[in-house]
Amino acid sequence: MASDWRELVADKRRRQQESIPKDWLISPPPETALDVTSIPEGCELLSPRELLITNTTDISVLLEKLASAEWTSVEVTTAFYKRAIIAHQLVNCLTEIFVERALGRAAELDAHLKATGKVVGPLHGLPVSLKDQICIKGLETTMGYVSWIGKYADRDAALTEILYEVGAVPFVRTNVPQTLMWPETFNNVFGRTTNPANRSLTSGGSSGGEGALIAMRGSPLGVGSDIGGSIRIPALCNGIYALRPSYRRVPYEGCVNSMLGQDSIPSVLGPLSNSLSGVKAFMKAVIGQKPWLKDPLAIRKHWDEEEYALVEHGGGKKLCLAIMWNDGITVPSPPITRALNMVKQALLTAGHEVIDWQPLKHADLCRTISAIWNAGSQRDFEVTTAPTGEPVVATMNLVDTGVAVASFRPDNAGISAYELWQVQNTRSQLRKEYLDHWQQTAHVTGTGRPVDAIIVPGATWPAPPHGEFKYTNYTMVWNALDYPACIFPVTRVDPELDAQQPRQEFLNEKDKESYEIYDPAKFWNAPVGLQLIGRTMEEEAVIAMTEIVDAALKSGHDAKKANL
Repeated sequence: MASDWRELVADKRRRQQESIPKDWLISPPPETALDVTSIPEGCELLSPRELLITNTTDISVLLEKLASAEWTSVEVTTAFYKRAIIAHQLVNCLTEIFVERALGRAAELDAHLKATGKVVGPLHGLPVSLKDQICIKGLETTMGYVSWIGKYADRDAALTEILYEVGAVPFVRTNVPQTLMWPETFNNVFGRTTNPANRSLTSGGSSGGEGALIAMRGSPLGVGSDIGGSIRIPALCNGIYALRPSYRRVPYEGCVNSMLGQDSIPSVLGPLSNSLSGVKAFMKAVIGQKPWLKDPLAIRKHWDEEEYALVEHGGGKKLCLAIMWNDGITVPSPPITRALNMVKQALLTAGHEVIDWQPLKHADLCRTISAIWNAGSQRDFEVTTAPTGEPVVATMNLVDTGVAVASFRPDNAGISAYELWQVQNTRSQLRKEYLDHWQQTAHVTGTGRPVDAIIVPGATWPAPPHGEFKYTNYTMVWNALDYPACIFPVTRVDPELDAQQPRQEFLNEKDKESYEIYDPAKFWNAPVGLQLIGRTMEEEAVIAMTEIVDAALKSGHDAKKANL
């Protein structure tokens, strides 16, 4: 049995390699080269025009040039495809590569624009990368499982349909961890995806291929999924923007997934991009297609311009934002705390109010979400891997064989339906307590409103070395509460500014373990980002408030440069 699954993997990897145009191959740098982000600029594969296209990170600018036919979809798609293939050779971020199909789609869009003078939709001509669970008709979707090699989708997922309708060009699919239930990216089919800023560090997970690809500017806009941090952690690890929307705001129907049928803590789809304009463009375009007409579970809520204008948040003129310095379980490492202080100062300088946020029962919330997942996840993983006998991945540590062989065993597998109901009921009660906790902040904000949003760490550290991402409560808690969260980059690890601080006392053993993972030398060049948290179904306001925070940070950075 073991040889059978390895043969399937060898054949799949061969077919993947053959799908790459030979003249897009480069001479890879030595493995000792850690930061590979500059290689696309210097490898001479991309023309000056292609570099100009792929370095245009503002999606609104790309869309304007595509709509005016200043840049054709064929040339934009080709440019990003070539850069994606370069990225793949450096950090192993892709799964499905379908060049002719994507360029054929781009040519159709160009012909339509030339013939009619009109765009097909708001994302006309834009290449979009998809996590390897969003089905595209006629393509395999392995999701990191050997057992799913050779299974071809007989139809598009609802989101894929919508992307075609709004004029996008799906052009690659990206790597994930086996099961998806990891904050790092490794599987037995495609192997490990590394971090472009420092290949000894993780790219995050489970949308790690998306995070690494977009950081390499190999895609202008990507789609990931998030059940406990799987959009946000890769965005944080790679220094890009991303949004974890509320349950069912973006259609999920037709995607493959782990734990299908578990709908108490649904996984959600959301965008990753090098700009907030990409996050907004995706959400506005997808919601504008009335996804509830394709997915029976999608929420019937139109894009709300009043909400984006922050009508319920004082028009955005003077916000009161809370900062959560730690979650009461682990204390963030120095670069995360420095980023929080940078945001606080930028907001105060911009005229907003900032108060401290007191976390409420975060440990209870995360225990509850874990109990819901674990009720059936072990069985789910065993059933899925059984046909080929591939091992269930048990560690993200680097291993000589490239394969992890032990089983992953959740703590409370096999609880009864009645016991599961009690866990779900506990979670409902905790959500009510958190709602009341937020409402009560109206007494201390000075605006007459409760806190507009919360700025929080996305993890205890920036992207750690492979196998060391051992604490995900900073993202999981918001899945349990179903609060939308937007990721924004702040800075990078600086060994001088971010030296480890001596500590004699720790909150608990997990805090001590997390403290010992951080070493500024090992975390060299790691991006540092944060999350902005809003209330359920408040995606438009969350995007708008993140734009305000991002602008304040950039204004402060520009002022500092001017004074140097």
